[in-house]
Amino acid sequence: MNANVGGIDRILRIVVGLALLAFALFGPADLSWKWVGYIGVVPLLTALMGWCPAYTLIGVSTCPAKRA
Repeated sequence: MNANVGGIDRILRIVVGLALLAFALFGPADLSWKWVGYIGVVPLLTALMGWCPAYTLIGVSTCPAKRA
């Protein structure tokens, strides 16, 4: 499992994940689709691990190239 999520990508994933979770936890109680906010766990986990399974499937990497 090689890292395929770069620095800026990680920051964006953390921001989006926290925003979605904040919506789920602190958003209006009367919304029936509030569960969508819990999807924020996915970008948070991929940012913390530095690896995204979807990137692996499509062959994308935002990590900088390793120099010898």
